Amino acid sequence: MLKSEQIRRKESIRDIVRDYRYNRNIPQRGLLIDNRPAMTQIDPQKVGEYVLVTVRDPLCSYGCDPAKLIAEKLEKSERIGLSGMFTSYSGTYKGARITVVSGGSGASEAELLLYDYMEYSAATTYIRVGGSGGMGDDVNPGDIVISSGVVREDGMTSSYIPQSFPAVCNYEVVLAMVRAAEELKCSYHVGITLSVSSDFVGCGRPGVGGYLQPWNVQMPGIYNRAGVLNGDRESAAIVTLANLFGFRGGSVCSVADNMITGKKFKAGCGHLNAIDLVLEGCAVLHQMDYEKASKRYWYPELTKERGNLI
Repeated sequence: MLKSEQIRRKESIRDIVRDYRYNRNIPQRGLLIDNRPAMTQIDPQKVGEYVLVTVRDPLCSYGCDPAKLIAEKLEKSERIGLSGMFTSYSGTYKGARITVVSGGSGASEAELLLYDYMEYSAATTYIRVGGSGGMGDDVNPGDIVISSGVVREDGMTSSYIPQSFPAVCNYEVVLAMVRAAEELKCSYHVGITLSVSSDFVGCGRPGVGGYLQPWNVQMPGIYNRAGVLNGDRESAAIVTLANLFGFRGGSVCSVADNMITGKKFKAGCGHLNAIDLVLEGCAVLHQMDYEKASKRYWYPELTKERGNLI
């Protein structure tokens, strides 16, 4: 049974829906075009277990659609969805069935693709892979940040749940990404990511004409002192909705600059390494899932009990 159907059968959800005056006027599973989810136009049956969420970000210097770029690293890849907003490919990497989707930037765009995937597909894991700006004192351009949790300054997720609800990255995803980073000998950090809606004043960068307000200039120092490592615009959406709806969520971002230390921007710096790390991390996660067998959660001793999948 899909996670969305499990949620729909939950008594507390059914009670709210039953009393909602306009419920009958609204499509219960979003909009469809040609019997496919409207926003992504994916074939849900072809979605892999592990979904990588990317952004068509010029700061990452992809040179082409990032979904296509990553799909070229997969075996037997095929395009499974193409709409005016999103492009999706599926394939395998070392046995792991992976789907990668590209779209626009920000939490609101991420929400649209996540709805289609979470409502209609059997994917279990959603991982953001993209670029970010450094905020930690020891974070340098070219480094990679594996998020353990996300500060929800994005705005969109508060429509789902109050900001006191934690955006915690799934521990299995974090462990798999750390293991992959060690195997690839990446320069990486594990810690908290700040996720914002505004890419300018919302994270302390001047707007048009140098526009700033006092509360804008306070934000970088506040989160630097709190130990936040980096900032982006999508991680909160992915991790929060994954937690709310029973999926595994995570985020892996390359770092292009650091406004705290003054390290200058380098387009695409470290991003190909981040892509390789996530793919290897999905292979590790696939092995961990095999080791779990009938267990609900992974723990180290399972490796000895089950052995290698490949």
